[in-house]
Amino acid sequence: MKKQSKLLKMSLWMVQILLAVTLIWAATMKWVQPINQLATMWPWTGDVSPEFVKLTACIDLLGGLGLIVPGLFQTKPQLIAFTAAGVVALMISAIVFHVTRGETSSVGFNAVFALLALFVAWGRYLKTT
Repeated sequence: MKKQSKLLKMSLWMVQILLAVTLIWAATMKWVQPINQLATMWPWTGDVSPEFVKLTACIDLLGGLGLIVPGLFQTKPQLIAFTAAGVVALMISAIVFHVTRGETSSVGFNAVFALLALFVAWGRYLKTT
């Protein structure tokens, strides 16, 4: 394996793990924390229905698992690229959501997260096609 290819593979795994841990952590917080406690960290959670918060928790969990599980079991690695593209779409949706609420200070995290997911989608798409 070329040194550059090995470096790319290691970088992709590190970013995937970072994204996955963050998404799974967010999902866990949304499932176990009461809404009033969540609202201190994420104000939007106090302004939407609890069902919407739980739905976003499910999406976060699926995204986190989709970035890791196919690679761990070495089955359908193209799913990682599709999941990463889905995370990009999720982050773009979050940016739009925050901007419409006037929470522009919150979009930086989403933008960085989207760029990291775009890197994974690009890298995994190249490695699986």
